[in-house]
Amino acid sequence: MEPTQTRLPVHYTLSSGQVAFSCASIVAAFLLLAWLAARLAMRVDLFQWWVPLALFSGLVAADFASGVIHWAADTWGRDDCPLIGRRLLVPFRVHHINPDDFLRRRFIDTNGEVAAVAVPVLALLTALPLDTTAAGAAAVFGLGFCGLGSMTNQIHQWSHMPSPPAVIRALQACGVLLGRREHAAHHASPYDRRYCITTGWCNRPLDAIGFFRRLESIITAVTGAVPRHDDSRYERRYGLPVRGECAPR
Repeated sequence: MEPTQTRLPVHYTLSSGQVAFSCASIVAAFLLLAWLAARLAMRVDLFQWWVPLALFSGLVAADFASGVIHWAADTWGRDDCPLIGRRLLVPFRVHHINPDDFLRRRFIDTNGEVAAVAVPVLALLTALPLDTTAAGAAAVFGLGFCGLGSMTNQIHQWSHMPSPPAVIRALQACGVLLGRREHAAHHASPYDRRYCITTGWCNRPLDAIGFFRRLESIITAVTGAVPRHDDSRYERRYGLPVRGECAPR
């Protein structure tokens, strides 16, 4: 048995090179989003019936994608996996054991990596010819998807804040952004629901149909991998009650 620790884990600190890369990624993502929006305004009649539908679809897709990525990183792999372990999986393990640590992360720490993922997608969208309705719809969809998706970690951090900025509280209260109460359901044991962390719109439908449990069953049947095994290892390491196990009396 691993020795019990009294100090909870914290997220690693970015190096100066990582800070510079994150800053560049955030600036590039913002400029590409602005350029994509400007191209759409200049080249597409935005008063057509399909524009709000394409935009809304992009927002829903961003919420769904945030849930799939969150579920995958929460559920599979170990913190010592090559390449993705320290940079991707460790923050998710730390977040479950010590969720308040997320609040100490700066804007650059929080948003840089998601912006870096969004940049190549946005670059492709800005190069898309807008001479057909299908291309215009794809660009509007992409604007919604990348615009909201690139804010995923920031929205997630706001949902942990006891008192986020007033405008954010208003958007949370009317269900436009993920709210504190909605996300708290994910952090209740056994931490296996409410994975979507942008708007949270997809959470209830996905939970109702058992979407992620079905995926887990398929993956376990094919690979033999055990869902959330690494989280349980972290809980034992830090002397916390392990989900699904009875607490000692």
